[in-house]
Amino acid sequence: MIAGACLAWGIDNNLTRKVSASDPAEITMWKGLVAGSCNIAIAFAIGAQWPALMPMLASGALGLFGIGLSLMLFIRALRYLGTARTGAYYSIAPFVGAVSAVVFLEEPLTMILLAAIVLMAVGLYLHLSERHVHEHTHEALAHDHAHVHDEHHQHGHGGTVSEPHSHPHVHTPQRHAHVHYPDIHHQHGHRH
Repeated sequence: MIAGACLAWGIDNNLTRKVSASDPAEITMWKGLVAGSCNIAIAFAIGAQWPALMPMLASGALGLFGIGLSLMLFIRALRYLGTARTGAYYSIAPFVGAVSAVVFLEEPLTMILLAAIVLMAVGLYLHLSERHVHEHTHEALAHDHAHVHDEHHQHGHGGTVSEPHSHPHVHTPQRHAHVHYPDIHHQHGHRH
């Protein structure tokens, strides 16, 4: 069941990555509406009853900040960092919880936890210190997402606009080299 949950999370992340150029708040609301409806239907199917108003409101507030806000940030990260890198960064959350339990709840600091922290720190360092740079080609692309006028967004407007802003725009083919991640503008293969 754990392996199945991990597989489902990986599939969900990759599918969400495909739509991450859209509004993260809208994606989060749709995902919450679908998941919440399914979970409520399952709960009623196994005999659950509606909770009292205050616990239900408290659960909603906890979900807003615990899942809603973190999911919005996760979707923004998918847009700029790609699926694998975002998943790797997001996976440090359990270690933050474990260290918090050691510090605030006086849980024991075991050798296994120390070894896991060291390995996670090495992995995080390798991610943060990587400089992926090479000459690459951007194909023509038309899409709509929030952006600023950077090297990938050179287009005019009929007047002044604030940044970031969102509108349909076209990217012309371009070949250049710079440090980049597998973001929405860098979906290209590599020859090794």
